[in-house]
Amino acid sequence: MKSAALTMALAIVSAILATSQATPDPSPEPAPIAEERPEVPPPPFSEGIFPCSDCHAGMEVNRSRRELVDFHTDIQLKHDEQHRWCLDCHDAAERDSLHLAGGERIPFERSYLLCGQCHGEKLRDWRAGIHGRRTGQWNGHKQYLLCAHCHNPHQPRFRPIAPKPPPEAPRRPGK
Repeated sequence: MKSAALTMALAIVSAILATSQATPDPSPEPAPIAEERPEVPPPPFSEGIFPCSDCHAGMEVNRSRRELVDFHTDIQLKHDEQHRWCLDCHDAAERDSLHLAGGERIPFERSYLLCGQCHGEKLRDWRAGIHGRRTGQWNGHKQYLLCAHCHNPHQPRFRPIAPKPPPEAPRRPGK
């Protein structure tokens, strides 16, 4: 009886080892990656400026860095202004979209991907719910605010805020 059980165990171990050492298919199909699409409210556009194509539809694209004097005069670029220009983020061909550094066009609702190209640690923290505002259930449905809901993308810094003292520990009854 012991011999039969030992023989069976050796056969199982041999089969497992043979399977684990099998040569894999040289061109396996990669597993599809689920596209991340957190739920976000609409971006906070200034009144009357979206869709951009309403005004930009017939305009010639001007890629030169310059002061805007005809329109968008209220925008002051204070976001790496020595190296950045409007068309580094806004898509020149499809004005109602943004574009990533590699050229991929994205809607304004996915602007977190654009911000995350330079601010990767903030994007990581935003996804985890540490940076920015996220509402909903801790283990279920969530809604995220976009970076632009708290930061002006053209002037993203917050004004300094004085820190508040930490909360006091609750007192135990009877002490």
